[in-house]
Amino acid sequence: MSDAGSRRPGVGHARATDPAAEILEQLRGLADPERARSEQAYLKSGRDFLGVSVPAGRRVVRAVLADRSIVDHDEVVALALALWSGAYFELRRAAVEVLAARVEALGEADLPLIESLVRDAETWALVDGLAGEVAASIVARGVTPGIGAWLDRCAVDPESFWVRRLALLALLRSLKSGSTEWSRFSRYADGMVAEREFFIRKAIGWVLREVSKRDPELVREWVDAREGRLSGVTRREAVKFL
Repeated sequence: MSDAGSRRPGVGHARATDPAAEILEQLRGLADPERARSEQAYLKSGRDFLGVSVPAGRRVVRAVLADRSIVDHDEVVALALALWSGAYFELRRAAVEVLAARVEALGEADLPLIESLVRDAETWALVDGLAGEVAASIVARGVTPGIGAWLDRCAVDPESFWVRRLALLALLRSLKSGSTEWSRFSRYADGMVAEREFFIRKAIGWVLREVSKRDPELVREWVDAREGRLSGVTRREAVKFL
């Protein structure tokens, strides 16, 4: 597998021979050093940044996917992994965009891969796309026994709060559409509600906020029943639209 961060196409080169290198080439053409410094500081990351905005990076990825007609499962996963291994933060973000744009090619068997990327992601700016878009889209098709077991394991992961956040956000699309996964979310949230980690507290509140748009009374009852146990950030998010 090529290192997407090692290609340095020269001016006037023809289209790169592989899609990961082509994405890198196009992202380099959009690089903004000042933006790169700002984003690196904001995300407190030790990675190198090019300084490409999220919308611009998304446009690059989707254009390459369409131009190359990349829809096959193995091609999608291979491209995402090649990008993820690259030198720049924007390449990791491009990997998430690839998986999100071609999530219809992914399935239950890909959830452990998504989990492994979440463990390595280091920041909400990558985790939330992997969890709230990619994993959530797969889970929203229906929670099989295998998916249920995977979610249950992630929800109590002892090593990574990002993986526990994944378990919460992976239910987001299902809950927004009115699925039967409310009891599962409630069980997970009850297990994490005492955690001091901001990103867990925020995730619980985020899911509750989204559910409140569909069923405000359900969320109100849940919050009221846990008065005194919820952190300020969880409660503020949960009742934002109530």
